[in-house]
Amino acid sequence: MKHRKLFLVAGIVLVALVSGGWLLQHEAEPAGSVYRQARLFEDVLAHVADYYVDSVDERQLYQMAIDGLLDRLHDPYSVFMKRDDFRALAEATSGNYGGLGIQIDVRDGWITVIAPLPETPAERAGIKSGDQIIALDGRSTEGWKSDQAVKELRGEAGSAVELRVRRVGVEQPLTFQITRATIHIRSVYMSLMLDDKVGFIALSPVSETSTAELTEAILDLTKKKMKSLILDLRGNPGGLLTQGIAVSDLFLDPGQEVVETRGRTPTSSSVYRDTKPQEWPGLPIVVLVNGGSASAAEIIAGALQDHDRALVVGAPTFGKGLVQSLWQLTPETALKLTTARWFTPSGRTIQRKSRNLEDQEAQVALAEQGRDTTQPDTTQLFHTDHGRVEFGGGGIRPDLFVPADTLSAPERAFVKVLGSKIPAYRDVLLSSALELKRSGRLKDPTFTVTDDMVRAVLGRLRTRGVSVPDSVVAGAETLIARELGYEAAQVVFGRTAEFRRRMADDRQIREALALARRAKSPQDLLALGTPHPAAPPRN
Repeated sequence: MKHRKLFLVAGIVLVALVSGGWLLQHEAEPAGSVYRQARLFEDVLAHVADYYVDSVDERQLYQMAIDGLLDRLHDPYSVFMKRDDFRALAEATSGNYGGLGIQIDVRDGWITVIAPLPETPAERAGIKSGDQIIALDGRSTEGWKSDQAVKELRGEAGSAVELRVRRVGVEQPLTFQITRATIHIRSVYMSLMLDDKVGFIALSPVSETSTAELTEAILDLTKKKMKSLILDLRGNPGGLLTQGIAVSDLFLDPGQEVVETRGRTPTSSSVYRDTKPQEWPGLPIVVLVNGGSASAAEIIAGALQDHDRALVVGAPTFGKGLVQSLWQLTPETALKLTTARWFTPSGRTIQRKSRNLEDQEAQVALAEQGRDTTQPDTTQLFHTDHGRVEFGGGGIRPDLFVPADTLSAPERAFVKVLGSKIPAYRDVLLSSALELKRSGRLKDPTFTVTDDMVRAVLGRLRTRGVSVPDSVVAGAETLIARELGYEAAQVVFGRTAEFRRRMADDRQIREALALARRAKSPQDLLALGTPHPAAPPRN
C-alpha cells in the first residue's frame, strides 16, 4: 500500500510539473504575443479542418489563410503568385514565352489572327492576318474565349501543333503543321520616322530587353537623319526597376539621380544614379504619357522631367509608386510583396493618394479628361534642375497637358445603341476589311474610306440583327469610316500602315510632333512647351 501511495504521489507531482511548466510558459508570454497568436491560428485551423460542415482540404485552408493575410494588407500589389500567375509575370518581365507568335482575337465566334509576329513560326508557316483558326490538333475552336485560345496555342518550345485555318478567297480550309518556338515579345513595338526629321518609338512594357531594344531603335533612326524623338510611354504598365533605371541612363549624365526607393529595411532604401555618359545629349525628346503609364514608365518620365532632359506631354500618369520584391518560394510559386516607395530625383512621390485601387482608377480616368481630382501637394515645392516648380501628390503631371481624343456626342449615341452588340460590330469591321482585301480595291495605305464602304458596314450590321436608327447613323458615319480605315489598313498593308492612320487622328501625337519639328535642342524644346510656374526666390 505504501508503495502504491508513493507511485500516486510521484504521478501527481509529475503531472503538476508538466502542466505547471506549460502554465508557466503561457504566463511568461504577454497577452497577444506572436506565440500565442500562432497557437490560436493552429487551433482555429484544426477545428475548421475537423468540424466544419463541408470538407475542406487542409492544404486549401493554408492557401486561404495566405490569401486572407495578404488581402488584409489592402495592397493590390502584394500577392501570392500561383503557377499561372508566376508564369505570366515571368513572360511579362522577360518578354519570352513558348508559342507560335501570333496576335489573336475572338471575332464572330472564332479565333481570328490579327497579325503574325515577325520572324516567328506562324509567319514562316504562312499564317496571315484575317485567318480564322477553326481547329487545333483536330479540336474545333468554335466558341473559345481569348484566354483559352492563348493557353492552348502556347506550349513548350519544340512541341508541335496542327492548325486548320479558314482563309478569305480560299474555298477549302488550310492545314498547317507548326513547331512552337521561344517567342520574344519586343518591348519596342513600334519604331519609325514620322517625317524627315522626327522619329517615333513606342515602348511597352519595361522588360529585360527594353534598354537594348531602345538603343537599337534610336541608332536605326539616327541613321535615317532623326533630329528629334518622340518616346511614347502611353499605356506602358511598367515592369522591371532595373530596366527603368537603365532606360533613363541612356539620356542622363553620370551622377544624376534616377530614382530613390524608401522602405522600412535598410536593403529596401537606395538612391540610384546614372553611371555612364549619354550617347545623344543634343537630341530633343518629347515623352508621351497618359493614365496608363505606370510604375517603371513613371520612373523614366519623372527622371527626364526632373533633370529637364525631356518635355513631358499628355495626361497625368497612373501613380503606381510602390516597389515590389519577389521571393520564389517553390519552383512554381512566389510572393510579390510591396517593400518600398519610389521618389523622383526632385523628391516627389510617384504613388498617387487614393482609398483603394478602384478609387485610383476613377481619379486617373478624370485626370485624362482634364478633371484631376487629386490636388497638388503644395506643402512643399519641388524644383527641376533648371528651377522649374513641380508639385507632389502622386503620378507624373505632364509639362503640357493634352487630353486624349474622345468620342463626340453622336458617336457616343452610336456606341450606346450597339450596347452588347459591340463584338458583332468588331466582327463586321473585320469581315468588311477582308472583303476590301479580296476585292483588290485598296492600292495605297492612304486610301479613302468611301460612303459605299460605310454603307456596306451598316448593311452587314443589319444582317447580324443589329438595328441602328437613321437618326443615330448620321452621327456615326465618321466614326465607322475611321475605324474601318484602321482595320482595313492593318489587314491589307500591315501594322505600320494602321499606326500611321491612327497617328493622323491622335491629338497627343500631333501636338508632340508639332513641338518636335520646331525644336533645335533639348533646351529649345522645353521653352516651346508650356512652362511650369516661375520658381519663387530661394533663400
